[in-house]
Order: sequence, then C-alpha cells, then structure tokens
Amino acid sequence: MRLRSLAWGVILTVTASSLAVLPASAAVHWTDCKVEGKEDPLVVKGSECATLQLPVDWRDPNGPTLGLAIARRTAKKDRVGALVFGPGGPGDSGVDRIKTGISRFSPDLQDRFDIVSFDPRGIARSNPVKCTASLYAAMPSPLVPDQAGFDALIDYNRRLAADCRAHTGPLYDHVDTWQTVRDVDAIRRALGESRITFHGSSYGTPLGAQYAETHPQHVRAMVLESVLDHSLATPRQFLDPQAASVQDSFDEFVKWCDQTTTCALHGQDVRARWKELRTQAANPFNASFVVFRQLYGPQWNTLATILKSGVIPTQPPPTTELVANTLVPFCQDWNLQVRTYRDYKALLDRLARNNPDMPYPGQFMAISLCLGAPKANNPQHRLDVHNLKTPVLLANAIHDPATAYTMAQSVQRQLGRNGVLLTYEGWGHGSYYKGTCMTSTVDNYLINLAVPRPGTTCAAVPPTG
Repeated sequence: MRLRSLAWGVILTVTASSLAVLPASAAVHWTDCKVEGKEDPLVVKGSECATLQLPVDWRDPNGPTLGLAIARRTAKKDRVGALVFGPGGPGDSGVDRIKTGISRFSPDLQDRFDIVSFDPRGIARSNPVKCTASLYAAMPSPLVPDQAGFDALIDYNRRLAADCRAHTGPLYDHVDTWQTVRDVDAIRRALGESRITFHGSSYGTPLGAQYAETHPQHVRAMVLESVLDHSLATPRQFLDPQAASVQDSFDEFVKWCDQTTTCALHGQDVRARWKELRTQAANPFNASFVVFRQLYGPQWNTLATILKSGVIPTQPPPTTELVANTLVPFCQDWNLQVRTYRDYKALLDRLARNNPDMPYPGQFMAISLCLGAPKANNPQHRLDVHNLKTPVLLANAIHDPATAYTMAQSVQRQLGRNGVLLTYEGWGHGSYYKGTCMTSTVDNYLINLAVPRPGTTCAAVPPTG
C-alpha cells in the first residue's frame, strides 16, 4: 500500500532551489523567486524568496544548521505589518503558497500585509526528509490481521525511520513543532517586526497556538483555521473525535445525494454501494482514504461519480526519493503509542462499531505510522496562555472531516477569554474562503483587530465540486 499523506496534507516531492543562503543574524536578502535557476512560469510576479540559516536543534544553537526557505509578497498599500502563514499538512509548502497560491488570501489582505510563509523544517526546500522510494512504497496496510502483522509493522516503521535518518542527516530528529515555533520567531526577527500577525491552517494551528504560548508579546493578531487540538492525550481521545467527524462528513454526503437529483447515485442506496466497494477492495484502508480526501472540499459530485463507477483511484508508484514529511513531524509531536496487538485491535474494533460507513479514518495513520517510534520531542499538553494579551480567532466548519469541530471548541476553552470561535455552518476542511461572511469576518479581525462576538456563525455555502 502507498499512502502519501496523513490526515492533514499531501506529501510533496523534492525540488531543487536556488534560494540565497544567509546567516540568521543578517538582513534578509530577498530575490525574485526562481526554481532551478530559471523563472517558474507558474510564479505570479511579485513573490520574493530568501533562506535563513538556522540551528538544526534550537537546544544546541551552536551546532549544525539548516537553510529555512521563506517567501513573501509585499503589501500593495496602507501596510499594516507582516502576516505569517503557518502551512498545514504536515507536509505543505508555505513557499509554494506565496509563489503560486496567493489567491488563498483575499485582495484586502494582499493590499494591507506583507504576506510571508515558509517551508517548515524537513519539508520541500528546507532540508527535506528523504527516504528510499522503494522502501517507502512497501509500507504495509495499517489493517494488520494478527500479532505477526503487528510485529511486522513495527519492524517496518523502524527500518523506514533508520533509512530516512540516514538519507536526511541530523535534522531528521528535530522536525517537531517546538523547533518550528523557534523558526517562526527567527523569521519575525529577520523581518525586523516587533509583532507579527499569524494565520495557521490545520497542522499550522498547533504551531500558532504554541507560538502564542511561547512568545505572547510578539503576537499582534492570530487566526487558527481548522483547529487541531494538541492536548488529546491517548490514542482513544485522539481518534474518537476525528473518526466521528469523518463519519459525520460521510453522513452529510449521503444526505446531499438523497436530496440532489444531479448526484450520480441519487435514488440509490449510497451506503450499501460504498460498503460493497470497501469490502471488495484489495486494500480497504486505501479505498477509505480516497473517500476521506474527497470529503475535504467537499467534492461530493466527484465522490458520487467514483462510487458509481466502482473504480477507486490509486496513486502512481514513486519514481524518486520521497519526502516522508507527514510521518516524521507527527511522530515527534504526539505520544500515541500502542504497545500490544490486543490494544491495537481494540482501537480498530472500536472505530468499526462507532463509525459504520467510515471505520478506517485517515487519521488512524497517525497511530500506525508511529508504532515503535521513540517518545515524542514535543508531546501533547494543554495550552498555557496566561501571559497572552491578544484575542485569538478560531475558525472551523461544523462538518470538517479532518479537524473535528469539537477540537476547535476544546482549544477555545483552553484559550479562555483569549479565544473566540467563529463557526462555519457548512462542510469541508478549511473555512476562511467559504463565502463572504467567513472571509470578511476573518479579514476584519486581521486588519482592524475587530473581534467578532462570541457565538458568531456564518451560513453554509453549498459545495460546487
């Protein structure tokens, strides 16, 4: 089985970069973003790139260094300051977001802010974690049938970790969010900003929350969109809300198909059709993961067409070394160890009982891929933000398949009076761009520091995909 993404993002292949390497203490030398020394036709004019030379391990600042790739678009008028975007995934490239995906930010934000992002350590241009393609492609299914399969999965994980460590170098053991928090503050210093405005998405939300916890005096404003709760202490506490959110999103798809004549399965038993395909699949987990990803948009029309065709798409085989940048950061940020096959099977059985249509949520890979891993460098904890003076705006869809709405509610409670939850009453992973209400409310907060009243909601916008 080949699954190239965890629940929050897609693994990216490595591309070469010609970004200038500079000491962290020097002024940033921005140059037009390029790829392999040539202009990239996909790059919209105006993006600038640079590299900061930072410690591999902030606990040993005089040790080895890495080049952290950063990019920006400068404000067009009436500049407010620097808006730093924390990429999701783990595995997303913030540099690509600035170079080719700037439309993710509204024209108002592009006018008022220098929009800055980065490739997190171990990802894309920032000393990417690399593993041998053939070994990565041999990843076993998480659905191990017995003790022997459980032991084999642990053995595989350890062999893969050793291989990736050998191909990556010393950074391999230092790609957790604790380290990335220090990288973000190094970016702030390099920009010459006393305070930054931060927008974190999905896996970028624990980064933002921990930055606010560590450097509260340097936060002007902060949005955490599609919120991941890093306080969930056990595998069951982690999986239960995540799996319930996937089942809920599938329920919403079925409801839509029953009510919509243009659905390719309208008038049919959608649940029975999906169960048939899942049962027949050579790898039920892989098939479930494909469906899970279609719930992100959501892409309901596409999902209905896939289920009607009876052909679950597969991913092409790898041809080069891969960036295993979903596995490594997660295993260093979370202690979700399962020690015995009996406990592992109990988790799978519980998921099947509670989530009849989606018994194999993509988030289960967070358990299976970290079996046998060392203790996390940056383990789960409840937020301690008593020194934070800045309101944090959380934004989450009620029907989010990847970051459950209940997790946003939990983080809001941890933030206390400093947390305000903006609710999108619709579907999908990511909500900032889901209609005028969401976009304008977030923008008004980021630009004018206008905090919406507690309990503010935005109506659902029907999906088009």
